[in-house]
Amino acid sequence: MTQSPPAPPVTPVPAKTRYRPELQGLRALACALVVIYHVWLDRVSGGVDVFFFVTGFLITGQLFRASLRDRVRFRATWGRFVKRLVPSMATVLVGTVVAAYFLLPETRWEQTAGEIVASALFFENWQLAAQSADYFAQHDQASVVQHFWSLSIQGQFYLVWPLLIAAFAFVVKRFGGNLHRWLFGLLTVLTAGSLAYSVYLTAADQQFAYFMSATRVWEFALGGLVALAIDRLALPRAIRILLGWLGVAGLVLCGLVLQVGTMFPGYVALWPVVAAALVLVAGQTGTVLGADRMLSSRPLNYLGNVSFSLYLWHWPVLLFYVLLRDRPEVGLRGGAVVIAVSLALAMLTYHLVEKPVLRAKVDTRTVWGSYRVGAAMLAVVLAVAGTWQLAAVERATFVQKEDDPAHPGAQVLSPGGPHADGDADPIPPFAALPKQYDNFTAEQCRHSDKNEIVVICNESLHPNPTRRVVVAGDSHSQQFNAALRPAAKKAGWEIISMGRGGCPLTTEAPNNPECTAWNETVMQEILELEPDAVFTMASRDAHPLRDEVTPAGYVEQWRTLEEAGIPVIAARDNPRFNRSLAECAEKRGVDHPSCSVERDKVYDPQPSWTAVENLPQNVSFVDFSDYFCTPTECPPMIGNVLVYLDNNHITKAYMKTLAPVVRERMAGILDRVG
Repeated sequence: MTQSPPAPPVTPVPAKTRYRPELQGLRALACALVVIYHVWLDRVSGGVDVFFFVTGFLITGQLFRASLRDRVRFRATWGRFVKRLVPSMATVLVGTVVAAYFLLPETRWEQTAGEIVASALFFENWQLAAQSADYFAQHDQASVVQHFWSLSIQGQFYLVWPLLIAAFAFVVKRFGGNLHRWLFGLLTVLTAGSLAYSVYLTAADQQFAYFMSATRVWEFALGGLVALAIDRLALPRAIRILLGWLGVAGLVLCGLVLQVGTMFPGYVALWPVVAAALVLVAGQTGTVLGADRMLSSRPLNYLGNVSFSLYLWHWPVLLFYVLLRDRPEVGLRGGAVVIAVSLALAMLTYHLVEKPVLRAKVDTRTVWGSYRVGAAMLAVVLAVAGTWQLAAVERATFVQKEDDPAHPGAQVLSPGGPHADGDADPIPPFAALPKQYDNFTAEQCRHSDKNEIVVICNESLHPNPTRRVVVAGDSHSQQFNAALRPAAKKAGWEIISMGRGGCPLTTEAPNNPECTAWNETVMQEILELEPDAVFTMASRDAHPLRDEVTPAGYVEQWRTLEEAGIPVIAARDNPRFNRSLAECAEKRGVDHPSCSVERDKVYDPQPSWTAVENLPQNVSFVDFSDYFCTPTECPPMIGNVLVYLDNNHITKAYMKTLAPVVRERMAGILDRVG
């Protein structure tokens, strides 16, 4: 009779109440991936999702045990949060303000100061969501504190989660229920609901969804589910060894396999979260073959200790390095420098700030002491950032004079136009550039009755206008309002604006359902209004890396207007660049050769519409390229007026100097078409 081989040992996963060295290693791995992917790969790794999961795992477990013993002590819970996070956060923010003052262009001062305040008060993620910020923008254009979005969400979690768990535990215990079972059910509902919402919003508006708190709740809740279940799991050691390494491999490969930048935080964010869960479920295997042996090693344990500070420091260090080197990529050697400096700053912050505060015997031993220290450090951040923001606002104050002979702008390029005074300072001030996009006031605008996504703006320039012109399209169309409004005031026209950023007047917006809906409603409004003309763009992407084109979707909209007997005035697009000419001019001077771009790199000799067959007969084209560029180059300043406010939009100040040219050409077209 043969004896069966012994079954593999079945051991429970170590209790979550014990110290788990592999957890520090997991934090270290997640942070290392975030840093490496940001610095060298210009991608997102999924490491932040691991932070959320681990936070949910730890905090939910602590709150559950506290609820079983007695009750959640809010002051102590929040005091630990303040003591652990605020000192390092405040140190990095103050250091960032100081570095930004010396290294950032003035064009970014006011916005950066505002984001630092938002970061200190834990609502940076909402601010970025409201701005529809591109988290994956090139390093030289990104915000130096945008990575604080994740800390803001964690801060909101620390505030709300204890209240939720404590209130739920009180109700369950009051009615004699099983807290473990009911809490598990609550977290299951939160996980499913938040994940479903995350999938929906990611499909509808990925950049907005990326920063929203509600789309991330499921990651914390899933961590809580694992915390409640992990003590009840009993898995064979071989299975746990396999799970641990699968989790580690999943974390490392996530950012390489997935396009995190365009897919998160939808269902694909399950990848890094489930991978982290596998590592925790694997636990301590008690063998050199387990992933926990690597994660529990002394180097990774130490890196886990400094991982919070490393995460906070690496992003501003990376962006300041890029600004100093004046190139969007860092390269292998530059990346090593960025990581080394970030790690050194993280170690200093950990040993000189974070660790002493955690071990302080007087100020932070009591709950109120933690609050006092946290409040004092945040007060320093707010004072420094607030002072800087006030200085930025003062520098950005600018009022353009009418018919300023020292700043003729576009007029110097007109035949027989004036000459610019070589001693005059350029306008607007660099600090004022972020506010140089022409906007109507709220009182001048209303939402369409057909679809509130469409905003219709109208400034009453004349009681009885002789012409009515609708300006329809994206920001490149709407920036012409700065020239059209003064032109209309002199000519007696009425200007009605229907604009939406990123939505040109087109029938083609396959990946943007909101733009499709916006276009449909705008066309209905125009057809009902029956204006004398519609002003819109004739082309797009006059760019060094892309050819200028007249999209078929533009032509289809013009044809619809032709059928309704409505004339179209279509303007050639202004140049787009792969960098900000204004920031180059601020850094190197407006006359520096590197701050201008050769004209033939952005404009072909003939406009793109000349290659389109069977154009509608109702379209009149206007080409202002000779006022955005000289015959040989596109400079950052013309006639002592800065032309560009970023890498593709014209300043309001320069557009105003173009008003006489716009009026002359528009008047000729309007007279001709009737």
